[in-house]
Amino acid sequence: MNTKSVLIIAVASLASLLEVIDTSIVNVAIPAMMGNLGVSLDDISAVVTGYAIANAVVLPLSAWAANRIGKRKYYLGCIAAFTASSFACGISPNLQTLVLCRILQGLAGGALLPTSQELIFNQFPKEKSGYAGAIFGLSIIIGPTLGPVLGGYLSDNFGWRSVFNVNIPLGVLALLIGYVVITDDEVSMSESDFNENSRNYIDFKGLALLCAGIGGLQYVLERGEANDWFSSDLIVACSIISIVSLVTFVWWELKVDNPVVDMKLFRKSTVSIGVMLIAGMGFFIYSSVFITPYFINLVFHYNATQTGMLFIPGAVLTMLLLPVVGALTDRIDPRYLIATGFCGVCVCLLLMSRFSTLTSEWSMLTALFARAFAMAFLFLPITSSVSSQFEGYDLAQVSGLLNLLRQIGGSFSIALVGTILSRNMHQNMLNLTSKVSLLNQQTQITVAQANGAVALKMSKTLGCNNPDAGALMAIAARIKSQAFVVTFDQLMIIILFVEILCFLPAIWLKIDRTKQVRFTGH
Repeated sequence: MNTKSVLIIAVASLASLLEVIDTSIVNVAIPAMMGNLGVSLDDISAVVTGYAIANAVVLPLSAWAANRIGKRKYYLGCIAAFTASSFACGISPNLQTLVLCRILQGLAGGALLPTSQELIFNQFPKEKSGYAGAIFGLSIIIGPTLGPVLGGYLSDNFGWRSVFNVNIPLGVLALLIGYVVITDDEVSMSESDFNENSRNYIDFKGLALLCAGIGGLQYVLERGEANDWFSSDLIVACSIISIVSLVTFVWWELKVDNPVVDMKLFRKSTVSIGVMLIAGMGFFIYSSVFITPYFINLVFHYNATQTGMLFIPGAVLTMLLLPVVGALTDRIDPRYLIATGFCGVCVCLLLMSRFSTLTSEWSMLTALFARAFAMAFLFLPITSSVSSQFEGYDLAQVSGLLNLLRQIGGSFSIALVGTILSRNMHQNMLNLTSKVSLLNQQTQITVAQANGAVALKMSKTLGCNNPDAGALMAIAARIKSQAFVVTFDQLMIIILFVEILCFLPAIWLKIDRTKQVRFTGH
């Protein structure tokens, strides 16, 4: 591989890593934003929701937009827009400006993933697609892990605006190198993709239906739990708009000559099964990243940095495994590798379903190692085996669809986790509270033990008038902690059941090796 290819891969990897990190880096800085901008939690959530919706809308459109604008101009323009909007987020004087800039950042960032993936794959021959997937997988898998850690460190030490400003030097670096090394030849599509009709025709109906469908769906998933789901008129309206728009979009795209998204790709089992598998992987990644830090913080009282450090060993394991899995992907039936990864998912979720207030740090690390093992063996076989069957415009479309379904799977997981956590937590609290009474001898012993010097000190700290009140508050806190542990364990079993349903289609995944060995590298 020559120096030019190495630089192109470096630019594409850096651009995709910045985009993926920005989906989670902001979350830990939300409390600081609330205080600095003087807004409520409900208001500041638009900063996260706006980025996610814009990201989801543009992912399936990226191939179509690149075809019209020109891939080199489109890709470099998106890097520039992402960097500029990051700068604008960092200097935003109020919430309204920040939300607008985050939407612009999401629109620019969403286009980076599928185009970066295509750029990386184009630097390798098809028979080495596993190595290409390994490089691209580093940003996709490690990004969600690094985001909260980096966000917490920057927010604590340099203020919340630094979580946006950190993109500026890296984005400028990627843009400058990309401008020099990325040429039209690196991103050109086949001649048939550039027909005059597709250049001149704009499918406005399909474009509008896709934006309404994906945007509405993403809003429902992001804000459903906060708005109490279908008790909210807005959630109901968005759900109806999303369903009607997406169904109409599929019907329209199948009949139009130059569609925004070629729905006929789903007739190929490789694509239809591949997007189901990648959605299941996204469900697993984002649900574990969302709920595990919450568990560690609530039960063991780790701060954001300490929690993030627990994920680092697993991230290192994934980095070490990806090249190995990449080599195996080019030689072994991907179904065997996916099955291996799925076993890692089962081990991880079963271990986590046994977490308690007495769980050791090593036990948590063991589960996280299983998670890291699973991600390495899932992402590469899925993306590489599907992407290796296409080239040119079809590869760009498939890349966009894979990234979209991974993100939607993640959004579904967070919505499901939030809903179950809220409802099961309440029921488990009632179940445990019903078994705690001052008429119970064990409760009496606990209260008596808490009436000593420690309880007195705690009572004064909490503003209570007597040690008995402090002891009862301590018992209530223990009940809440135990109720959360029970809910967490139930949630892991539910997620395991969902993963089984998502990965069953892997049995029917078939890869045409004759298509996989077309040489398109440099």
